Amino acid sequence: MFHVKHSEKVSLKYPLVLVHGAGYRDKTLGLDYWARIPRWLVDHGVTVYYGNTDAWASIEQNGEFLKRTILEVLEKEKVEKVNIIGHSRGGLEGRYVISVLGMDCVVASLTTISTPHRGVKAMNLALRFPQQFYRFIAFLVNSLFRLIGDRKPDFLTSSRELSERLARDFNCRCPDRPSVYYQSYAAQMGSFFSDPQYFLTWPLVLWTDGVNDGLCPVESAKWGIFRGVIRPHGFFGISHAGIIDAYRIRYKDIDIPKLYLNIVRDLAARGF
Repeated sequence: MFHVKHSEKVSLKYPLVLVHGAGYRDKTLGLDYWARIPRWLVDHGVTVYYGNTDAWASIEQNGEFLKRTILEVLEKEKVEKVNIIGHSRGGLEGRYVISVLGMDCVVASLTTISTPHRGVKAMNLALRFPQQFYRFIAFLVNSLFRLIGDRKPDFLTSSRELSERLARDFNCRCPDRPSVYYQSYAAQMGSFFSDPQYFLTWPLVLWTDGVNDGLCPVESAKWGIFRGVIRPHGFFGISHAGIIDAYRIRYKDIDIPKLYLNIVRDLAARGF
């Protein structure tokens, strides 16, 4: 948890839990997944916790980790509920906790950022890979992430869960709960020059799914109340990593930490 040291406070009623996406931890080799965002929020009076999920555990297993974190936050802060902001797969884990693990009574809101709620058609290809090859890759990934702190890495399951086909099953199992406020945001890259990290994936997802941020299609990111596509003016747009301040830069007309502060301010105005 972070501590408040800024006089200009946002009156968020419940603590905020940030849930990262696949392939990373809250901190990976000392680098904060959310970059400057947590500190910016804390400096404006927001109580912030990390979800404490694994990089490559399944949605189900990470849901259990997240549930444990939420219960710890409720106990420590002596509050009735929390707010969740989930990026990428973290949004799916938030939905799983709410719908399947019965945490709808203690989650006030779920905000998802570039979360593939309807999966990614390009990831359907992963379901066609030869099982022996896929299992070998999974063994290597799992071994690496155990070394850097994952408790139950399961690359085989976790990666496949992001496919369009398995997302349909997930959505059937995880209907929205009426007591929770759901909202979502999408990001959009302008071209494969926008972020070299997604030089290959952006055109592939563009071909299979349409406009995207390098990994998540805009259409798949829409869930609950859709708050819009985050894209700076100009040619480049913003990527799946850029939307979580990975590069710590100010875009042409978007300051990422301030974007999250505005999201939290809106939640506070809604009584969350």
